[in-house]
Amino acid sequence: MMKEVNPKETSRAYAFEMWMNAPMPMVTLFKTLNVSNLVRISRKTGLKFNMLMCYCIGRAASKIKEFYLLPVGDKLMQYDSIAVNTIVANSNGEVSSCDIPFVNELDEFNQHYLDLTKKVADSCINHDLNDYMVIGTSALAKYEIDGAVGMYSGVFNNPFLIWGKYRHSWFTTLLTVSFQFHHTQMDGAHASMFLDGIQFEINKLKI
Repeated sequence: MMKEVNPKETSRAYAFEMWMNAPMPMVTLFKTLNVSNLVRISRKTGLKFNMLMCYCIGRAASKIKEFYLLPVGDKLMQYDSIAVNTIVANSNGEVSSCDIPFVNELDEFNQHYLDLTKKVADSCINHDLNDYMVIGTSALAKYEIDGAVGMYSGVFNNPFLIWGKYRHSWFTTLLTVSFQFHHTQMDGAHASMFLDGIQFEINKLKI
């Protein structure tokens, strides 16, 4: 569920005034994550690495209240729930978009992930959750990239993460991610806390 809120009655009042009409209100941060634990779990259990990343992203975001607010048009909307979006290779050889509702239980999230991505891949129809604050992701897993900056369309203000192929370094596996967010929604400190939170969730995940 989502509802419009008065920006002046939220912690984002100043940011709303400063950034809503800015020609380029998006900010991008980069962080290199140690994903060794996710790679180990994926190989041991057969769980998809991308699913595990999306789960850790959802876990980290769910603990930061700014993720439940999002500027939409000229309004500030408040959400009850979060979803993580993933891009799916569909049966037509193109890509489709799939929103996956976040839940704390890994088994349940994984089942949502498998069921919804298969449905989208087979049907070539996007799965959109309009009542959720959706975190976008794009995994260019076959390609070694140093970073990516998302495009600001002026239509979608959702936070967005992009990553490429992870790389091995000595006894660790590293993955560089970019995180783009609307400055009205959060500040750099919140975004940095979120990225640190992803690393925390990766490290503590146990199967």
